[in-house]
This record gives sequence, C-alpha cells and structure tokens, in this order.
Amino acid sequence: MAFRTDLALEATEAHLTELDKGVIQKDETICDLTINRVKIVSDEAAGIIGKPPGDYITITVPAFYSQHEISEERICAIADEIRAMLPKDGLVLVVGLGNNDITPDAVGPRTVRQVLATRHISGELAAESGLPDLRAAAAIAPGVLGQTGIETSEIIRSLVDDIAPSAVIVIDALAARSASRLGNTVQIATSGISPGSGVMNSRKELSRETLGVPVVSIGIPTVVDAATLAGDLLKGGGEDFRGLFEPEGNAMMITPREIDVLIGHACKTLSLAVNKALQPGMTLEEIGYLVS
Repeated sequence: MAFRTDLALEATEAHLTELDKGVIQKDETICDLTINRVKIVSDEAAGIIGKPPGDYITITVPAFYSQHEISEERICAIADEIRAMLPKDGLVLVVGLGNNDITPDAVGPRTVRQVLATRHISGELAAESGLPDLRAAAAIAPGVLGQTGIETSEIIRSLVDDIAPSAVIVIDALAARSASRLGNTVQIATSGISPGSGVMNSRKELSRETLGVPVVSIGIPTVVDAATLAGDLLKGGGEDFRGLFEPEGNAMMITPREIDVLIGHACKTLSLAVNKALQPGMTLEEIGYLVS
C-alpha cells in the first residue's frame, strides 16, 4: 500500500534498498537533539523518494506537549540550522502557511505572529531604539484559499516581486508516516514546500524555481494519514485496504489528543528559533521582550 509522508527521512528509510549514490546521509547529536541530514543529489533518487533534490534536516526534540520550559540550547541549535541555509545579508520574508482556525494546521500562522518584523525599523530609528544591527525581516500569514479566494503562491509571489527579499522562510504543518514523529520533529529543507501538503490539500509549490529566491521550509508533523498508519500497523493490505479509511475518497487524518498544547509549545519554539536565526546578536530574553 502506498504511504504518504512529508518527511524526507521517512521517505528515504522506506526506499533504502533502491537508492545508490543519489542520497547522502549523516546523523549527529547536539545537546539532547538528534539531527538527521539527508541530501538528495540526483534526479533519479528524487524520483524514487518522491522529494525534490535539496538538503533536508530532521531534528528530533523532546516532545513539545511535555515541555514546561523551552531550552535555550535547543532553540539555538535549531536557529543555527536555519541560519546556515539563509544568505548572510538582506531582507528575509517569513511566511506562515495554514489555517489558524484548524489547530493541526495552525503551525504557520501561530508561529509567524511571534516573529519579530523589523523591515520598518532602520537608520536613526534603529539606533535610537538601541538596535543598530537588526536584520530586516517581514512576516505574513496569508491564510488559505478558502478564506481569501487567492492562491497562497500568488500572494507570496507578488510580495517577493514588490519587496525583493534575499530569501523566504515558509513555515507549515506536515504529515508524518509514523505517529511517533508527531510533536517531536522539526524538518528544515532547501527544496521549498507545497502549501496545504500536511492536510492533503496541496497547492502550487513555493520554491526557488517559482519565486526566484532561496526558499527555506520549516515544518512540524502534526497529523498522520489514517490509512498509512493502519497499513503500517497491519503490515499492508493493498490499495483496497486504503478504501476502508477513505469513504467516498475522503481521507482521514489522525492528530494527537494533546494537539493544543503541542501547537502552543511548538510555535513558541519555532518562533524563537527563527528570530534567533535572523537576529543572532540578540539574546532570547531580548527577543521575547520585543515580541511579547
């Protein structure tokens, strides 16, 4: 039975016997984080895995829904990975994808509203505020097609044409194959993202090819496709098996009971990491004060 996942690590693990030199993998541990690096370097490997060529970093963290305090070491480690994928200078546009009214899909908008927007603070104003070294950043949560009647890609492309950022960061909810990945995984990638992919409503992709600037995608898996999970638990069953979980073609998604707490802690962690990546000279305390 075909499975679905937005995580390059899971997709690679499922096709290890078919891959040759088209994928480079490396694992490391930083503080209490496990970091898996997957680099897809050939079109053949990309076709097998079902992911575009690029760098994919999967960070396994302690479960977001069980965290009472956010570790500075973890945030800085995630921030370092994000910063390494960005140009050193220039305006960065941060985009929060998803529907704020649907909790498992709210990772993007709830993270972006805690991102420090600084594009309008420059020159004398920045100096007078005691923030002379701020990197220019803009942040937006464009909503979804059903709310605006406008494709997200159309909104972002228009913004990119108008404000000319050096890079775009897009943040979204993802779907995992394994329930064990929900709420304790962050994926950072250079290959862009398709809005709505996590809730099986994929739209036109946001990538370097479509926007003309580097795109760094950041996502947290919040759902598992019900048929994929059941198929794994029952060791397959064929495409007829999927029909049992998709009445009239309507896919069902599974999300943790603790989704509200998970989203709250995950978005706080991601927003601090993005802010730290963009403003490395600021402490987390300073960032928290400015966005509160």
